[in-house]
Amino acid sequence: MTARPRSPRLAARALILRDARLLIVNAYPAGRSDLWCAPGGGVAAGTSLPENLAREVREETGLRVTVGDPALVNEFHDPETGFHQVDIYFRCRPEGEMPARWVDPEGIVSQRRWVTRAELAGLRHKPDSLGPAAWGEGLLYDPLEVIVR
Repeated sequence: MTARPRSPRLAARALILRDARLLIVNAYPAGRSDLWCAPGGGVAAGTSLPENLAREVREETGLRVTVGDPALVNEFHDPETGFHQVDIYFRCRPEGEMPARWVDPEGIVSQRRWVTRAELAGLRHKPDSLGPAAWGEGLLYDPLEVIVR
């Protein structure tokens, strides 16, 4: 049975490249899934997308970033629950090094790693357009895709 649609949730995500490697995270507590994504998260009302994103990246990875231009708008949904999210991906520049010892205060992100484009292609990740957005130019739009678990 398909659930009744709800208003979309807005999230901001970071495309952070260093030495041709992209920073990705596993946002499933205790590694319940092998799915990887770019760091970021839900937007709090009353603050800008870049402010939200810088805060989320710091929480999820321990890294400080400067937020640049948008690179991708991606939508996904879960037909079973009606969940619908719109992610806006921004190109970000890392400021300093990621701390070796780090714990996500919300306990959501369980792993973080830098990957090459070839390594990303061998990992289960979302959205499907993550690689082209991270290593490409311009702004991409990736229309509604079904969420995976």
